[in-house]
Amino acid sequence: MPLGILEYRKLEHVPGTSPLSELGRSDLEVSQGIDPSLLKHDPTGTTVLVPQPSESPNDPLNWPRWKKEMFTVAIAYGCGCVGAVGPLLTSAFVPLAEKWDVPLARFTLGVNGSCIAAIALGSIVFNTLAVKIGKRPVYLISSVGLFVGCFWAAEAKSFASLSAARAITGLCMAPMEALVPASIADIWFVHERGYRTAIFNLGVLGGINLASPIAGAIIQYSSYRTCLLAMGAAFVVQTIMTFFFMPESAYHRTGALNIDSGNHRVEVEGAGEKGAAFEHRDESEAAPAAVADNGSNDVPLTFVQTMMPYSGYWDRVSFWRTLLQPFFMLASPIVIWATLLFTTCISWLVLISITLSQIFSAPPYNFSVSSVGASNLASFVATLLATAIAGPAIDGCVKVMSRKNGGTFEPEFRLPIMVTYLLFTATGFFAWGQSLYNQDSWAIPIIVCMGLINFGVQLGTTGVVAYVADSHRMQAAEAFAAMNFIKNMFAFGMTFYANDWIAVQGVRDCFFVIGGITVGVTLTTIPMYVYGKKARGFTAKHRLVKWIVE
Repeated sequence: MPLGILEYRKLEHVPGTSPLSELGRSDLEVSQGIDPSLLKHDPTGTTVLVPQPSESPNDPLNWPRWKKEMFTVAIAYGCGCVGAVGPLLTSAFVPLAEKWDVPLARFTLGVNGSCIAAIALGSIVFNTLAVKIGKRPVYLISSVGLFVGCFWAAEAKSFASLSAARAITGLCMAPMEALVPASIADIWFVHERGYRTAIFNLGVLGGINLASPIAGAIIQYSSYRTCLLAMGAAFVVQTIMTFFFMPESAYHRTGALNIDSGNHRVEVEGAGEKGAAFEHRDESEAAPAAVADNGSNDVPLTFVQTMMPYSGYWDRVSFWRTLLQPFFMLASPIVIWATLLFTTCISWLVLISITLSQIFSAPPYNFSVSSVGASNLASFVATLLATAIAGPAIDGCVKVMSRKNGGTFEPEFRLPIMVTYLLFTATGFFAWGQSLYNQDSWAIPIIVCMGLINFGVQLGTTGVVAYVADSHRMQAAEAFAAMNFIKNMFAFGMTFYANDWIAVQGVRDCFFVIGGITVGVTLTTIPMYVYGKKARGFTAKHRLVKWIVE
């Protein structure tokens, strides 16, 4: 029972569990069935690399550090732009609804609802394309669609045209939400993912929080069309960064030791349809033979080859089976739990964003459009602070707990960070509702309450995303596609009733309900931590998420 996690003994190896550190481990060869000398380590020689890279210079796990970091920078910028385009106009919803002569609820549904629903659809469609042909073509196509959608919205002459442009934009937002966690897992090792996942969340949440202050000022002193044109220009820059700094990260790895995602203690990736399993103690000559075709003779790709829009990557699984696979990921208890947490983490922020104008444009605050937008600055600062903490907190916690567990990593070691989501975000929702009910000075709800909410959300979502990537490395893209689909459909449903909910029930009762739901779903982390390894083992033993693609 490693640190309170129940064991699953019906499999030789539970996917997700892996050696991470050899310090103090006298049982590595016995427990893993492999000579430690066959395992690759980080430059310090003390941390086992998970997943194990092949010998190919074209393996994304073997990319030079600068290439990985520039990939992450491009991700952060792209996610920031995508995060910004959703709530871009929310600070001006009330005056814009009047301008278009449309009721506020219908305007919210047309401008944000169509965008959110399209993201849900895009999560499934673009994931299918990414699995079949690789991620780079999907990133490039969607980047072009993003600036086209923004320019179209800026020039829309009718509310229907504006809504259609927002739907196209939402469709093309999906890859930067659904595929990025899988791309992070493609190029970064387990002990490095926490910080990079936090960077991904910073991009999305930072974009959400910075969009309103900047857009609000532009709309007030110029026009919403200028705002949309500026957003389109930002996506042009994103397209350029995607082209130069985001080469294909999908890769058919062969010959590398699989020590984390298989049902056996050690498998060889690419050795047959289901991989080749071996134990070093019993088959001392199996390892060299199995890893002979390890990519060491591959010719490094040239710069021009890596810049090609399509790398030639192709997956054997049929398009229609790939289209359905995300929904079968919901057979995994880990993905179900993560979907529940991820949906509440993000969707409540969407609810706040689409009701900000309604709350602060009215008495007693009477904010201008730019002032409503500026109310998100505190949220951005809180997200920035949480990002600085997330890397050391999550990756550091993993290293410490793995060391205490005899050097063995369990994905559940990502979950203790959820305590911060419970303490900060749930408290922030209750305080937000009460302070607005009391009509406290604007600094209380905006600086204190929204700061608490966003601080906890950044840490919480980072933990959830990293946990899923570690538990289902081989199906990470499908898992996040399913999570994003459900999250966005839930958020889409909120656009029908969010404004009316607050108008009818009152802001305090509304956010007390949200705070209570947040507490309830976060407490499910406790059984997930205790029974998570059993859930991973049960899912793998009964092949709950694999049978459709085989």
